Amino acid sequence: MSRDMMPHFELIQPSDMDNAFEVLERYGENAWKLAGGQDSYDWFKDRVKRPQAVVDLNGIDELKGIKETPEGVEIGALTTLAELAENDIIKGSYSLLAQAASRVASPQIRNVGTIGGNVCQDARCWYYRSGMDCYRAGGNTCYADTPEGMNREHCIYGADRCVAVSPSDTAPALVALDASMVIRNSTGERVVAAQDFFIGPDVDIERMTILQPGDILMAIRIPSTWAGSTFYFEKVADRNVWDFPLVNIAAAIKMSGNTIEDIRVACAGVECVPRRLTVVEDVVRGSSRDEETADLAASSAARGAVPLNFNHFKIPLLENLVRRAIRDS
Repeated sequence: MSRDMMPHFELIQPSDMDNAFEVLERYGENAWKLAGGQDSYDWFKDRVKRPQAVVDLNGIDELKGIKETPEGVEIGALTTLAELAENDIIKGSYSLLAQAASRVASPQIRNVGTIGGNVCQDARCWYYRSGMDCYRAGGNTCYADTPEGMNREHCIYGADRCVAVSPSDTAPALVALDASMVIRNSTGERVVAAQDFFIGPDVDIERMTILQPGDILMAIRIPSTWAGSTFYFEKVADRNVWDFPLVNIAAAIKMSGNTIEDIRVACAGVECVPRRLTVVEDVVRGSSRDEETADLAASSAARGAVPLNFNHFKIPLLENLVRRAIRDS
């Protein structure tokens, strides 16, 4: 496979949404929507993805910025991760997202990479990304899910032919904050819960999100419901910078004295979508935040997990992250 240069494509830079939708309709599935480009350029250099047209959305101001609304906060999809990590509104009321954004990759990448790109990135499985004909690429094999397969980073839940995991650090934070995703195409706009934005291989093995070729993720809305709550985010990776999570966890907790009044917990690195830990939520809701509750939560966290040959370590890792989220937040 030649990796010396990118294949030819048309670069189109629309200045408004109407122009962007016109281009996307014209090229259909042969169009590639470009945000920060940190992931896109790797696909092009490796010649695994060969779009006819790359639609650079960075000239559309409507897709950028962070603003408070009567319902909470709205974040443009092209807002950079560095902006999120440093924004006073996010740090003040929704610090869970600021923490998650600050752990993505490296400072250089966060200065260019966007929140929209981070949640829309494709699977990181090396078999898929190297151009092999796996299930996700339209073939009939999952090379990671074999006795010889390299699957240390892959899923312990929700496998359906493909065992690649959701690689995003910000996605579980958005799920924990009960965020909504604003999606627009040439026919109108719809709003879906972040939890429903991500789809697994049982729904569509060739996509990670519900976005169709003509769709653009416009913004992310976070309700004030969880503003100022107690938050916990932790990411475990092989290196502190650059690497994707082996497992990460995001928790939003409402306290009443020492009692956990309400809670939302999500994690990535264990399933093809950000996994909402509803069992953990049910176990601790209404309980005191103490060591006993944390231990009960940890013991329930990995219920139903089915590890692969080389990722059994993710079970105790997930349990310990849940324990710390309840005990140390």
